[in-house]
Parts: sequence; C-alpha cells; structure tokens
Amino acid sequence: MAGGRLEPVRIAPGILVGEGLLPLVIAGPCVIESEEHTLGLANSLKEEARRAGLPLAFKASFDKANRSSVSSFRGPGLREGLRILERVKQETGLPILSDIHDPTQAATASLVLDILQIPAFLCRQTDLLVAAAATGLPVNVKKGQFLSPWETCNIVEKIRSVGGSKILLTERGTTFGYQDLVVDFRSIPVMRSFQCPVIFDATHSVQRPGLGGTYSGGDRKFIETLARAGIAAGADGLFVEVHEDPEKALSDGPNALPLSKFRALLAEVGRIAEAMGRSS
Repeated sequence: MAGGRLEPVRIAPGILVGEGLLPLVIAGPCVIESEEHTLGLANSLKEEARRAGLPLAFKASFDKANRSSVSSFRGPGLREGLRILERVKQETGLPILSDIHDPTQAATASLVLDILQIPAFLCRQTDLLVAAAATGLPVNVKKGQFLSPWETCNIVEKIRSVGGSKILLTERGTTFGYQDLVVDFRSIPVMRSFQCPVIFDATHSVQRPGLGGTYSGGDRKFIETLARAGIAAGADGLFVEVHEDPEKALSDGPNALPLSKFRALLAEVGRIAEAMGRSS
C-alpha cells in the first residue's frame, strides 16, 4: 500500500486537504458545553482563520463516551448535539467534524457532519470504520496511543475494503509509560506513505491521561511547540482544541489552547506553510 501519489481529500466545497496545500485547521471545544457557547466560539475561530488565510473545519463532540469517570460531563448527546452543530454549520458556513462511537450513529451523524471522526480508543473497531466509510463522507481516524504508525495501514485497508477513499489519519501521541504521551514525528511521513493526508493533533498530544484520577491532565505550554513541529514535519492539517477559559472547560481543559493564543498560533502555522511552498 505504501508509496504512490497522495491525492487530496475534499472536505467541503472549496476546501481540500493534502500535499502542497495550505494546512487544514480543525479547531473547536472538546465537547459541546451549550448551544450559545458553541456558536460563539465557532464564530471567533472562523474570524481568526479568515484573518490567517487558512481553511477551517469546526469540531465539537456531542458525546464524550470515553471520559475517565462515570460522573464526568459527556455532552448533550447525539440528537441535541447534532441539532446544535447543524445550527453552527448554517450560521457560520463552516464544515463540521464530530466523533462517533457506535456504528448505529454513522448514518444519522452523516446528515449533519462533513467529517466523521473515529476516536483513538476505537480506531481498530472494524464495524465502526466500515459504517463511517459507508456514509461516503471523509473519515478522520485518530491513531490510537497504543498503535505504531505502521499499523495504521490496516485501518486504511478496512475503510478502502468497502469503497471508502476519503481518509484522514491523525497523529495524537503515543503512550510513554504511565499517564504520559510523546510524539514521534516520523509517524507523519510514515502514515502519509499510505496515500492519506495526515493531521497532527497538537492538543491531545500534550495530554496526561488519567493524571487527575477521575480526569486527564495536560501540559498545554507545549501545544504551540508541537504544532509548529508537526506542520514543519509535513502534516497536512492541524487539530487543536480551543477554549476561552481552559480552566473552566467541562472536558480536557488542561490540554486546551486558550482562545487568546489562537491567532498567534495560526500566524506561525501560516508562515511555516509559506516557507514550505504550500498554497491554496
């Protein structure tokens, strides 16, 4: 499977992600906290991406089914969450990404979403991958913290076995002992060799899983450093969770980028892309 030309993936009208193109930015809160918060943040992110001249897809989860604790906030659920995301899509014009956790969610979610995301913990679940591919939408698969980049070829083969061709692979760190992750940037060219655009998740890569006992910690001070490195290493896009006040975020606050730092990060991403000769 390795080798050959990397064909761009069409995310939405006028938005392609792939070799030589401007990096796609996937940004938003970890989870839908409320309708107004989600819409307000989407509008803020849209303006910053417009200012930076970078394509943007908005992300937010309708259900965080893999939280550490049974008492952790999970979000509004499938139907209410999709209603909110549909409003965001209609009012901002942004393509929308969210994750699904069960094959039965794929068809319903595809009526609203532009990209279906497979969570890292579920990246080997064949039925889930097949159901997502069957919708015909782009599928973004988070590489599990437990997988080598070479093993993602099996994920790609599962999706392609049912005719899926719009595949994104996301690097989000690799387990390093207990409650820590590291990033091996060799994974970006390795996964791109399977003819799939690769996204680098700069926020979950600084996560400290389970560090708080009932919640995960994180080292957000490293987000910008890893983001710059990921784009320079050839990532076709950047995934970053953003919140106005990460200390008050209802999920994954310790590894979220403050909204106040988003503009500077996009400017750096744009300059790196320009130096690499990447254009729209």
